[in-house]
Amino acid sequence: AFPLWLAPVQVKIMPIADRHIQTAREINDYLRQNGIRTEQDDRNEKIGFKIREAEVQKITYMIIIGDKEVESGQLSVRRKGKGDLGAMNKEDLLNILEKEINNKELSIS
Repeated sequence: AFPLWLAPVQVKIMPIADRHIQTAREINDYLRQNGIRTEQDDRNEKIGFKIREAEVQKITYMIIIGDKEVESGQLSVRRKGKGDLGAMNKEDLLNILEKEINNKELSIS
């Protein structure tokens, strides 16, 4: 398990259904433009399966995009080992990620 600043994939973005893929792509592009290493899982699998697989792969942050997230503009964020962090906007998530990446001593666990 790599600390966030060293992880090859820092955030995995998981749309629940095909209709959420465009929003997921927009979030993916936003994070990548800001230097975050992301991966998007567009496979036609159940979200529980995608989350378990990301946990096994030790992906630090996961973003789940569904109808509620598309309508509200918020992101449902999970962190490995801590579970659901709740809803937040993409700017707040980016601030959390940047703070953790820049504070390497705190992210080693």
